Amino acid sequence: MKAALLLVLLSVTAVCTAQAQSAAPAPRVATPDKAKEVRVVEASCGQCRLGLPGKGCDLAVRLDGNAYFVDGTTIDSHGDAHAKDGFCQAIRKAEVQGEVVENRFRATYFKLLPDQPASGK
Repeated sequence: MKAALLLVLLSVTAVCTAQAQSAAPAPRVATPDKAKEVRVVEASCGQCRLGLPGKGCDLAVRLDGNAYFVDGTTIDSHGDAHAKDGFCQAIRKAEVQGEVVENRFRATYFKLLPDQPASGK
């Protein structure tokens, strides 16, 4: 009886732990530094849309014609990357602050801009 109770308790603990670990990280909440320039850049999946090497899906930005993976926020912090307007399906615009360090963009501020509908010209 004690063994069965212990088994149930361990099972419940394992399920709760797995659910807590699989929760998506909260979006980065930061305000821009007023002393630094806020740039509008292209943001997307580095592998799916920006031509960077790798086997997963990781957030990247294009600055001055060069693509860089992003540190400081993740692809999953800004919605479903595989949705119709997600980073793996579309290149979006974002406001950013940060710097390129060791060929990666270290973001101190990242705000995804609303998707703009295509103009019907």
